Amino acid sequence: MAAILLIEDDLTFSRILEGFLTKQGFQVAVSHNGKEGIKTFLSKSFDLVLLDYRLPDATGMDLLQEIKGTSPATPVIIMTGFNDIRTAVRAIKVGAFEYITKPVNPDELLMVVQQALKKEKEKTKEQAHTSPKKGTPAVKQFVEGRSTASKKLHEYIRLVAPTNMSVIIEGESGTGKEYVARTTHQLSERANKTFIAVDCGALSKDLAASELFGHIKGAFTGAVQDKTGQFEAADGGTLFLDEVGNLSYEVQVKLLRAIQERVIQPLGSNKEIHVDVRIITATNDDLSESVKNGHFREDLYHRLNEFKLHVPPLRERENDLMEFLEFFRESSNQELSRHVNGFDPEVMEIFKAYDWPGNLRELRNVVKRAVLLTQAEMVTVQALPSEMIMAVRNPVARMTTATSGQGNAPIYDLKALQETQEKEMIMKTLQEVRYNKSKAARILNIDRKTLYLKMEKYGIE
Repeated sequence: MAAILLIEDDLTFSRILEGFLTKQGFQVAVSHNGKEGIKTFLSKSFDLVLLDYRLPDATGMDLLQEIKGTSPATPVIIMTGFNDIRTAVRAIKVGAFEYITKPVNPDELLMVVQQALKKEKEKTKEQAHTSPKKGTPAVKQFVEGRSTASKKLHEYIRLVAPTNMSVIIEGESGTGKEYVARTTHQLSERANKTFIAVDCGALSKDLAASELFGHIKGAFTGAVQDKTGQFEAADGGTLFLDEVGNLSYEVQVKLLRAIQERVIQPLGSNKEIHVDVRIITATNDDLSESVKNGHFREDLYHRLNEFKLHVPPLRERENDLMEFLEFFRESSNQELSRHVNGFDPEVMEIFKAYDWPGNLRELRNVVKRAVLLTQAEMVTVQALPSEMIMAVRNPVARMTTATSGQGNAPIYDLKALQETQEKEMIMKTLQEVRYNKSKAARILNIDRKTLYLKMEKYGIE
């Protein structure tokens, strides 16, 4: 029975989630603030953490970093409002498994929880065994796409895969960088050896060296037994370092030596271990800029950057949208035992107009949610997140252009619009129930405390 830690300050909502998850066979512990949540997390072993992004004493990002710094393998699911999607995307960069938007759909929550637990089991199993023998057809996990950008990407993958060159994969969060790394490994001479992925963004400064290079018993407080590092575990195969720019200067020095001399030294040990590992790295940021800013070693950058692959964002792959939609629809049908045949024309118009800040990860989530909610043959607008429809249809919510680290990127300004519509909805509901606040709270699917806070915020008497 999997143990879940729920960190949520809304008492009513947390009780609902606790009851639902308990009925599904999980052991659930509940904390109502960040300090209590971390204390509970450290007091026992949990298989998964369900974390509200907005807490009274901390942000979900703060807690996520602390949890991942203590236990990198524990999956964390962020619960957030739709207007925090870009923040949720950054949380995934830091190490969150997935995010779900409020109000939370129980079936969607259960699906994501099961996926997180399943993936963690598969990851452990994968690292304990070698990959399929060379020449065995790989299970297709994605589609290449038909756009010029997609064709160029896969042409470069096929070109560099058979070599032993180090590869840097650049691209926004959610674009599929790990898929690109796995594909490169599967097409290489090392395909019959292990592929290991390490999320450097989820590693604390103290744990990173141990995770990568291993340690011996007694090397530091808490090192109660020897640990094999990921470099040694990947010997003969491929080591994928996601968000490599987050590694500390000290670990960068050790990584450079491991690549140059093909030698690692576990923490606390005088023994050197020879390794033969191909390095593939990924980053959301421009590492060349990090080098200029002094945040990343130039010599290490050049060692890693023997070949660079750029994974384009979904907004630059318009010709691929239909192909990706069909792929995610079919995979969701299979996973959820549904028989959805397609998308209503109105839905397609919304998909084409939407910006997809979370890229393919967000597209996959939206399609899976829509398939889950669709009982008929076609996905209709009713199965889409209302905030997505609002963002596309209302001029106030249309995208504006701002400059980001990746160049010009669309940004949504939904806050003002959402607050206006939320105020109108609350006022209308209160009028309909003659200001019976308990009844209004039930209709609005919030607790009375939240209703009172919103009434005070919007000046509703």
